[in-house]
Amino acid sequence: MKDDAIQQAIEAIEADYGVNVLYAAESGSRAWGFASPDSDYDVRLVYAHALDWYVSVFESRDVIERMLPGDLDVSGWELRKSLRLMSKCNLAFNEWFGSPIVYRQNPAFASAIRDLIPRFFQPARAIFHYLNMASSTYTNHLSSDQVRLKKLFYFLRPMLACRWIEHARTQPPTEFSRLTAGPWVSDEERAWIAELEGRKAAQREGDNSTLPPFLRPWMQAQLNYFTGIGPTLARKMEADPAALDEVLRTFVAPGIQGKPLRAS
Repeated sequence: MKDDAIQQAIEAIEADYGVNVLYAAESGSRAWGFASPDSDYDVRLVYAHALDWYVSVFESRDVIERMLPGDLDVSGWELRKSLRLMSKCNLAFNEWFGSPIVYRQNPAFASAIRDLIPRFFQPARAIFHYLNMASSTYTNHLSSDQVRLKKLFYFLRPMLACRWIEHARTQPPTEFSRLTAGPWVSDEERAWIAELEGRKAAQREGDNSTLPPFLRPWMQAQLNYFTGIGPTLARKMEADPAALDEVLRTFVAPGIQGKPLRAS
């Protein structure tokens, strides 16, 4: 039933804005694999306008955002904006293309983007991104002994992403289960993470739990370690931006030129 609502929302966006949705996927906790029973649906899009939109003197708005009934949050980025952000190693964008829940995709487009992501991936920038996420969550939500397990996993995931980057030098998987399966995660860590996952699955998003005593020193040690190691992973960017131009030229949507917009 929810999938039907999502498909209808995608089709409505195409009709209302005269765009072609090239890719749509779930993001956030549902994509990561540890959603609460009452988690929202966070659908993220990449879309292209008709050719005329790209030859205007002034650039128009390049984001579409809609909050819909039924905990449905749908938003997306225009194709040129998306490619610019990917070229700067935008981790949110990269994660969309690793999502296990895909609602719509042009196969050729999705394949082209997945081929380009590793070429523009920057390990130092990526570790800084995930470290900042984890540090902010720790400071704002994990300072007491009573914590929301959702927020604890919002710390664990970026920390394990940092560990993935340290060892693999690649974009970390979107799915939390793949992060915990990495050979650099110990059996002991997997055991207590699995126990916490079981507890979280039965809780609503606002429920609190007691933080296990061993976790605070573990969290602090992870933050300290990756604060120091991040800068050592910097490397020169060697990707050819011409590949981005080729994607843009291939997937703009001349087929929808002149398509009337539906009244909002």
